[in-house]
Amino acid sequence: MPPFLWEQHCCLPLHPSARIADLARYPLGSYLSVNVGYSAQSTEDSLKLTRQFRAEALADGRFRLVHSHSDIGDPETIALAFDLEDSGPLGGDLDNVELFYELGVRSLLPTYNHANQAGCGCLDTDDTGLTAYGRDLVRKLNEVGMFVDGSHCSRRTALDLATHTRAPMIYSHSNFAALWEHPRNITDEQAKACAATGGVIGLNGVGIFLGRNGVEDTAGRVEAMADHVEYGVELVGIEHIGIGSDYSFDAADFNDMLRAHPEAFSESYTKWGPLQWVPPEDLLGLSGVPGLDEVLARRGFSLGDRAAVFGGNFSRIAAQVWRD
Repeated sequence: MPPFLWEQHCCLPLHPSARIADLARYPLGSYLSVNVGYSAQSTEDSLKLTRQFRAEALADGRFRLVHSHSDIGDPETIALAFDLEDSGPLGGDLDNVELFYELGVRSLLPTYNHANQAGCGCLDTDDTGLTAYGRDLVRKLNEVGMFVDGSHCSRRTALDLATHTRAPMIYSHSNFAALWEHPRNITDEQAKACAATGGVIGLNGVGIFLGRNGVEDTAGRVEAMADHVEYGVELVGIEHIGIGSDYSFDAADFNDMLRAHPEAFSESYTKWGPLQWVPPEDLLGLSGVPGLDEVLARRGFSLGDRAAVFGGNFSRIAAQVWRD
């Protein structure tokens, strides 16, 4: 198992019934970024949920809320921060970026799959890119010290993010379209543009984004993640690859939602079946399935290279981007 895991994106239910204690499936010493809202949430919804998660974390001695980069790395606690998967929870008010930052939100992606006030999403057929409001949002994120995130954005919107950001950008949980042509996956051009900002691409462990060999079982999904790691390292270099597994603690509910609302996602998004995730214990090799660290070691990655992918790269740019 790697000595340190930086998990750039995972999901609890976006509901008051969610339990921060469920995150203890990740090992002590990890850093977790937990989603607190996407396009379906209002400002009030996401603020309420963030405050609930904070209160639960403070009451549970296994977690440490992240304010600055120095709060990460305690081997006796799990460092906890938050992310937004859409700019909708800002309610159109850029001053809310600062408010969410003070509550521990450290990354934000402008659009979740479909066009909004900031730009276009990965499922939009008419891709007009980042809007004027979206460019103002990027400037605000840079000013406040929050990661600019291109996951779920359209290709042109994401390229515009790379053009307009003054700080390293990220893809919190995206894989490579060259290996698997899925609308959620990113092109080589997007990956290179992200790397040119100094940024990092967090690879996810969701079967339908990994390819057919990643859909069948957990072992296959871990091997497919390793394929995407290898491809990314060859394309942009080891220093620009990380982990954002997109693990969902409400997977059954999410798949029920997909079946109930097919209009929300394109056929190309879901045609390979339900979303199936690599759980934390399998990603880390804590179950009977070889974990990603073991698979990468078998493929010739050094201990230093694996440490960079599992945490060092995201940690490096967080020290650059976040405000102390």
